Amino acid sequence: MEKTSHLVKERLQKAEKLRSMGVNPYPTGFRPSTTIDQVWSNYGQWDRERLEREKVQVVLAGRIMSMRDFGKASFLHIKDGTGRLQVYVRKDQVGNDAFEIFKLMDIGDFLGVKGTLFRTRTGELTILAHEIKLLCKAIRPLPEKWHGLTDVETRYRQRYLDLIVNDHVREVFVLRSRIVQAFREFFLRRGFLEVETPMMQPIPGGATARPFKTYHNALGMHLYLRVAPELYLKRLVVGGFEKVFEINRNFRNEGISVKHNPEFTMLEFYVAYATYQDLMELTEELFSQVTEKILGSTRITYQGNEIELKPPWKRLGLFEALREIGGVEESAFSDRESAIKIAESLGVGILSRETHGKVLTKLFDHLVEPKLIQPTFVVGYPADVSPLSRRNDENPEVTDRFELFIGGREIANAFNELNDPVDQRERFKAQVALREAGDEEAQFMDEDFLTALEYGMPPTAGEGIGIDRVVMLFTDSPSIRDVILFPHMRSRQD
Repeated sequence: MEKTSHLVKERLQKAEKLRSMGVNPYPTGFRPSTTIDQVWSNYGQWDRERLEREKVQVVLAGRIMSMRDFGKASFLHIKDGTGRLQVYVRKDQVGNDAFEIFKLMDIGDFLGVKGTLFRTRTGELTILAHEIKLLCKAIRPLPEKWHGLTDVETRYRQRYLDLIVNDHVREVFVLRSRIVQAFREFFLRRGFLEVETPMMQPIPGGATARPFKTYHNALGMHLYLRVAPELYLKRLVVGGFEKVFEINRNFRNEGISVKHNPEFTMLEFYVAYATYQDLMELTEELFSQVTEKILGSTRITYQGNEIELKPPWKRLGLFEALREIGGVEESAFSDRESAIKIAESLGVGILSRETHGKVLTKLFDHLVEPKLIQPTFVVGYPADVSPLSRRNDENPEVTDRFELFIGGREIANAFNELNDPVDQRERFKAQVALREAGDEEAQFMDEDFLTALEYGMPPTAGEGIGIDRVVMLFTDSPSIRDVILFPHMRSRQD
């Protein structure tokens, strides 16, 4: 810290000296003619002779990442948003005044340079600078290059530094943007309408989760940050939009872990006259096409596991998975107390108010989910943990629902939507009872949504896909914080 303070003081003094020389340390108006990536693409294969013959001139701008001083000349590397390139600055080329200004520059400063491309004795493509201009004086030094920026907490808290010094981190977020764009294009090509629904809602619904609460002064009412867009998207289906999707943020006031951030991105979509079986096929198509487009293959590696995303994917019943993969005894499926005893023997915490279905899904999370490495659709979830799902016609105790697991994590959740307003009211009543018993994640009664259902919603299937977890898969990232630019962190303790 003392060393950093000394360097900051030294750089502030340099900035003042520049001003005394009539140089603005923070000018504007410099315009590069190209990018470093374009220079490499256009001239990276040219040999020394061709560069000398053609005398290619370029105008570039970037951050100084390294400097080697040789008195009246210096080699440095600059970095823009596309790559790095070496610059050779000589006093006899740029002139005495410009070189004096250059001597006050540091690693981290932004530099504008106009010059001619050539190759050094070692063959490195380089710009011989004819004109240079300081574009921004950096007051704080970058992390030392030989140490890099490896402290995880600093990387998350100061993502801008992480992006400056760790190129692979930058690549993750470029890839994230491409993945989201590919998802969007997939649905637009299939005639879906992209929509936006409220982030602040008078009643939070659409997921079993604890919401964040705020207050709107002008309206004089409490509002909640949404936990899901589901109930609003289904209102749109009622209104006649038969294929809709939204890519946006959800907010859940829950714990933070490698799988959870209180603010996260979801893709949610609804299709009238479709079933959850249709969505299985659509999901297979979505993932296989996007991975092929983005990564050039349907095979990925995640945390040491080879995963094949080429369809068809495995289908597995929840109870079947508990029995065959989790080793759960059959008695637990019909008797809540038996299920609780198994959970307690495994150290899985169970609350007295939790339903039989909730106990079974907790057992599934503990015993089965981590083992589902290859893409697997798990179907047949109990109705008491699926308050918005349509009951199965043959077995009303379970719903027409699936969850998708890849790499030992839940990636998506989908079901045939419950469009019977009488049944939906009863499900909401059961959720209200759970809230009154102390379950802060249980859903609220939403009379307006029930009114919408009473006007009639066609048979519909819907699905939510966690974008952050998809990006984790595609980039082999172990933590959700690695794929969110600014993850939430605890306040630093003084």
